Amino acid sequence: MSQHADARPPATDDDLTWCHDAVQGVSRTFALTVNVLDEPMSSYICIGYLLCRIPDTIEDSSSIAPDEQAHLLRLYDRALDPDDDTGIDEFVTAVEPYIPSEAERSADWDVVANAPRIFRTFEALPEDVHEAVTPPVRELVTGMAMFVERYAHIGGLRIQSREELEEYCYYVAGTVGNLITNLVTRGNIDSERRSRLYDTAEEFGQLLQLVNIAKDVYDDYSTENNVYLPAEWLEDAGVPQEEVVATGHEARTASVVKRTAQHARSLLDDAQTYLETVPLRDGNTLEAWGIPFLLAVGTLRELLANPEDAVTGKGVKISRQEVFAVMAAMNENNPAALGDLREIISQQPFHRATMNAE
Repeated sequence: MSQHADARPPATDDDLTWCHDAVQGVSRTFALTVNVLDEPMSSYICIGYLLCRIPDTIEDSSSIAPDEQAHLLRLYDRALDPDDDTGIDEFVTAVEPYIPSEAERSADWDVVANAPRIFRTFEALPEDVHEAVTPPVRELVTGMAMFVERYAHIGGLRIQSREELEEYCYYVAGTVGNLITNLVTRGNIDSERRSRLYDTAEEFGQLLQLVNIAKDVYDDYSTENNVYLPAEWLEDAGVPQEEVVATGHEARTASVVKRTAQHARSLLDDAQTYLETVPLRDGNTLEAWGIPFLLAVGTLRELLANPEDAVTGKGVKISRQEVFAVMAAMNENNPAALGDLREIISQQPFHRATMNAE
């Protein structure tokens, strides 16, 4: 990242507090993670996530032309590059025409508007944290720019094949798995454990992304003009990609949602291995990553049972009671319990299982 400490005031405790508050507004799931991490990891992950959320908002915007999206993403990448003189203020100046007024902007756009604040808070972190976070964030950003450019002629992403789906999931989520791993493996860690973590980190991130893709089919198309279900899978089911949520195709599109969920389920073993291996130090906790993993297991259960809900706009969600029950179960930070919890949650809502056990 370019260092412009002389051009901006240094980060303050208020800036760090703002970053933690901002995460609460943009992602309920990631907010859970940040809340159950201890310091300093809680702040490292919080700020790393916000650095990723800025380009994600640009990529998802339906009000910015694809060529301009790609330009903004590449400008943001240059601001992250420690060897480039581009500052984050240049990115904000370029994106400012697209930021809604303060009274109308969403939490996501508020994060974009406050990019300089996030950058100066990041710059105040230790150098080894910069080295852990910057490369995967830059890879995420350049991957997003590449996909936007690839489908600029359509105005929205249209994933064509399983291979392209996996490529996309790597750039937007596998990179985040690597970011987490870079942070938790700083310092001394035996080579076998390090290798096992990096062998499974991308699968952990991709699992969570595939679950989101499977459950958000309706919103992704109707709100953002993106279709992540591969065209070849939709073609197998007899559904043109432009008619992915059209009336009359619900059952056939649902079969592709189910296929996507089954693909996500194939990553559960590697994701569980990652969680059972991850070091618990610098404030890292198993709870922080076990909760989203188990919530993904629960969401897959619901997707496989009712895939049509992802297509009709009804939505696929697990209940707040189950979320609270999972959080309580993970509070013990016991890696040995992950497999048992996963098995129970794959069969029925966890809060019901615990009630039945009592």
